[in-house]
Amino acid sequence: MKQLQLIGFLLSAALFGVVASCQSGGSEVVTPAPVPGKPDMKPPVVYQTTPYPWKKPTNFPDPVYNFANNPLTLEGVALGRTLFYDDMLSVNGTVSCAFCHQQPAAFAHPDHALSHGVNDKIGTRNNLGLQNLAFYKNFFWDGGVADLDLLPIAPIENPVEMAHSMPNLLNAVRQSAKYRPLFQSAFGSDSVTTARFLKSLSQFMLTMVSANSRYDKHARKEAGGQLTSDELAGLNLFQQKCSSCHAGELFTDQSFRNNGLSRVLNQDVGRYGITLRTEDKFKFKVPSLRNVARTPPYMHDGRFWTLNDVLNHYTTMQEVPELDPVLRQNGKPGVLLTDPEKQQIIAFLNTLTDTAYIADRQFSAPN
Repeated sequence: MKQLQLIGFLLSAALFGVVASCQSGGSEVVTPAPVPGKPDMKPPVVYQTTPYPWKKPTNFPDPVYNFANNPLTLEGVALGRTLFYDDMLSVNGTVSCAFCHQQPAAFAHPDHALSHGVNDKIGTRNNLGLQNLAFYKNFFWDGGVADLDLLPIAPIENPVEMAHSMPNLLNAVRQSAKYRPLFQSAFGSDSVTTARFLKSLSQFMLTMVSANSRYDKHARKEAGGQLTSDELAGLNLFQQKCSSCHAGELFTDQSFRNNGLSRVLNQDVGRYGITLRTEDKFKFKVPSLRNVARTPPYMHDGRFWTLNDVLNHYTTMQEVPELDPVLRQNGKPGVLLTDPEKQQIIAFLNTLTDTAYIADRQFSAPN
């Protein structure tokens, strides 16, 4: 009898080990409905997911996101993609994630200076484009979210964006027949949980890697990476004049800085609203410049509509107390650039446009 009990214990332990190991990889043991006529018998069935072939671009830094906590699968990405394009994420069924993050604009919103949401309500800041999210330490202009898996909650529950509530939204998803097979395929169960909902959105957004601009090909010495003389001159000027903030292959050092914008029309306190530290007043995250030619308007309040306007700001800015020291040279605010130099920098910035990313159908709305 003891021997049989020992065998039973070992079988149970082995089964537990299979469940634990499968949940961290591409398959999982799930429990189906009871066997007809034998309601207590629920033999385990293994479902299999397909790993998504995510690769770090060779000229990029290591990602920040912990993929071990949310392994990417084709099924999970497909679920996240469907959610990303679904209007039901807003309270009145009119606004999806893609409403404000449009693929032709590198997943920014070029139609308005400030974000628009349900009932055409107007937000307080310009939308940032979505790309290379695996490499970011925090999100939004003020860095108010430090975990990609939590990012969607902010727009979903913002009263002027999607104006929904997570509990009500999850209930709506549970009642949608469309999502049951998608959750089943991604997680081995059609149960809709907060974690599964958010992690599937993360899985899709993590695939949104933009690293095939003409500049990237130049940096990697690949075919198609030839730059003109003006573009090369612009690259050299950019490295001298701009790379203190727009650093590295992400073209942002991910810091929070004040870049001398006038506060006459906008009193947004920026990072201070998150940290409540006086030294963070009127500071905003340095945005990436990848695909910048496709993502107007510019600055946190969308006040500039052209790259020429942006460079004119840096050469004519007025003194503000919070101005970042890197933008104060010889005791004067601003960056010294001639008009021809501005045009060369703009020529270089245009080489950061990743047309393959903007046209990639794997990021488009599912059929």
